[in-house]
Amino acid sequence: MVKKKYNISVEATLEVIGGKWKCVILCHLTHGKKRTSELKRLMPNISQKMLTQQLRELEEDGVINRKLYHELPPKVEYELSEYGGSLEPILHALCGWGEAHIIKVYGNKEDYLENNVLNK
Repeated sequence: MVKKKYNISVEATLEVIGGKWKCVILCHLTHGKKRTSELKRLMPNISQKMLTQQLRELEEDGVINRKLYHELPPKVEYELSEYGGSLEPILHALCGWGEAHIIKVYGNKEDYLENNVLNK
């Protein structure tokens, strides 16, 4: 392993969960196991290639677990690992801040926030 030095610790956090899609994926997984197709349906603007890449990176970092069921057709499920579960308070705080930001900028959230399980 290459020795790495961070300027501040948030760099290490962002190295794992940074980017446009990783936090969104993790937020969906806080609500339980999901198959790739479920995640894709929940995030219609992500490409299949990007979803696969982000899931692989999160798995490599030990934040999510991938479970392969040996059946036809093959079934794969993703869930937060125990380590990934430690991110839940951070993810909830990010969602809360985002909601407050939408209200501050736009005046209401109903017109700007999709109606789904994550926004209840």
